[in-house]
Amino acid sequence: MEIPNDTSGSPLPAGPAGNEPVAAPASHLDPGIVHRWIAELDRRLRAAEARLTELDAAIGDADHGANMTRGARSALTAIGEQEGASASRLISAVGYALSRSVGGASGPLYGTWFTALGRNLPEEGPAAAIDVARALVAALEAVQQLGAAEVGDKTMVDALSPASRRALDAADSGADLAGVLRLAVGAAEDGAVATVPLRARRGRASYLGARSEGHQDPGATSAAIVLDALRTAAGA
Repeated sequence: MEIPNDTSGSPLPAGPAGNEPVAAPASHLDPGIVHRWIAELDRRLRAAEARLTELDAAIGDADHGANMTRGARSALTAIGEQEGASASRLISAVGYALSRSVGGASGPLYGTWFTALGRNLPEEGPAAAIDVARALVAALEAVQQLGAAEVGDKTMVDALSPASRRALDAADSGADLAGVLRLAVGAAEDGAVATVPLRARRGRASYLGARSEGHQDPGATSAAIVLDALRTAAGA
């Protein structure tokens, strides 16, 4: 598996950095989890910046790592200004921040994903596992409507689509939030790795034709990191 989490290529620990205690698995998505999610995402993207840049250099503009770390920092600032906001509103604020701060194609796509995710969660109060799963599906659909990508095109959709499907199947079967997120992350990571042999059919990488084969897609890789940061924040 090649989901970069630090500059050496070694996996990051599943829990928070250092010796901080890992919270018990959460049953609902609430504002505290969102704050922890974006803080964890900021940490992971900074650690993975060099590797994401390396992946993007092979088939893109070599700016995905820097763009994502800049976006995470902007998102942290944005939610810090949303005192008393619900989880839904915080996640939507992250989307707006990413749309403004992340360059290239990733900014609109991640901005759309987070905004749609927040918009499809309960406007007030915490979100149950089924709410989160349905919101993940809606967020995927919003990204696909914007970018017109399908599974197999070698984009972030290759991670987000199997993750959202697995999450919804698990939630429909009665899984709790921790179980839904663990399964979603596993599907996203597998989807990212599965982009290696694919020929890109969307974005700048598509101009490379056969030369895009043999490289893991940076957008699918960062999408798996985004979801894994959420899993950690929820104590799953």
